[in-house]
Amino acid sequence: MQIGRHTLEAFSAQLLALDRLPADVSPSRLMSDGLAGLRSLVPFDAAWWGESSGGIDGLAPHNWLSGRINLSADFAREWNRIGATDRFASESMQRLDTVVSQEGYADPEPAVEAFSRRHDLYHVMAITRALPGSGLLQFVSLYRRRASPPFEAAHRVLFEHFSAHLMQRWSARIAALVGDGSDIGDAHGLVDAAGDFVYVGARLALLLRERFPQWNGTRLPAGLALAVRDAPATLKLGGRRLGTQRCGELVLLSLAPQRRSALLPPRQMSVALLYADGRSHKEIARDTGLAPATVRTYLREAYLQLGVSDKVALGRVLAGQPPRRQLPRQSGRQG
Repeated sequence: MQIGRHTLEAFSAQLLALDRLPADVSPSRLMSDGLAGLRSLVPFDAAWWGESSGGIDGLAPHNWLSGRINLSADFAREWNRIGATDRFASESMQRLDTVVSQEGYADPEPAVEAFSRRHDLYHVMAITRALPGSGLLQFVSLYRRRASPPFEAAHRVLFEHFSAHLMQRWSARIAALVGDGSDIGDAHGLVDAAGDFVYVGARLALLLRERFPQWNGTRLPAGLALAVRDAPATLKLGGRRLGTQRCGELVLLSLAPQRRSALLPPRQMSVALLYADGRSHKEIARDTGLAPATVRTYLREAYLQLGVSDKVALGRVLAGQPPRRQLPRQSGRQG
């Protein structure tokens, strides 16, 4: 498939526009400005981007932070109620670095179909990529209404390549704010003045979910949001300490390091060892006589206690080795 010279020149111009943004630009503005530029190449009616889990060890499908264009403020929270049954989102999470697309409202799950109709998500393109160092996934989803024409093959190509540049720049900006040049950290988070997450790592997300079971994942729990206003400070979160410090208009959250010990309760240790050895949740449940939900709970608790957020790090810690640091690599309809 050929893309015309005019389109290629416009593509280059939009990449240069990203490079001209101020060095201290907020990650949220970087994404919103970048998507505005993409819109001139690939017209869309609405867009959604953020971090998600699903296919990530120990975490059920969930949206943990959300940016949007022409979508309601409750869009992410609505999706979190039906995300576990959204087959399109699951496909995007399983086919990383690949643009997936879909047309129509019809879905085997009535709740997903109702969600799509309510927001008029008729034509959809999404791409999901691993977010190095975070333990989570990053996605961008583009939508067109039923009255709009479908996305074309050329749009898929432009979306794939432009989103790779945009997501890499977003990751680099997060890394600069966190202050670590090698990865962005699964024990860190960044929130804006309203308490909305600009970035969150899997380890911090797991701990917050553990301490606040009703937390929706896109904004700090109310009690913490008030405390964060006093940054810099150190807050107690269960048995952990959460440091807060200002980064311009944002607040950086950092879990204090803890001694990584493999001294888990016996049943939890058994589950963790089986999982690190490559067994699936279903296989572990069958071999141990535990319910699959209990297996997932044990793994989440092990992740929290050991300070890890993926299977590789879990295996290394159980073997008495420090988890390897992830290096950035250049390269979701989530709803």
